[in-house]
Amino acid sequence: QVQLVESGGGLVQPGGSLRLSCVTSGFTFSRYYMSWYRQAPGKERELVAQIVSYTGRINYADSVKGRFTISSDIAKNTVLLQMNSLKPEDTAVYYCNAWTRLSGEYWGQGTQVTVSS
Repeated sequence: QVQLVESGGGLVQPGGSLRLSCVTSGFTFSRYYMSWYRQAPGKERELVAQIVSYTGRINYADSVKGRFTISSDIAKNTVLLQMNSLKPEDTAVYYCNAWTRLSGEYWGQGTQVTVSS
């Protein structure tokens, strides 16, 4: 059974930091494109960051470059998102995603991030 379980969200002041974690099970983690998406109220879900463990390739949305860092721990089947210099516009539900062309995609349940003073 495939599972993606996010944690680490919460309320933080502007300029603060949070670290999101996505612990996975039920699939071969290293073969998947692992991504973080977010969806703010009234907006479409957008890609924030993506990592491909077996190639080392990493991509970021322009809006988070230089502030967010995605990483993966293959031994723990975990993907992390370190978020620094948070802004109110980063407020959203953050989702973990796993995808391959062959198997399709899986989603976590999401974790709320709120940036507010």
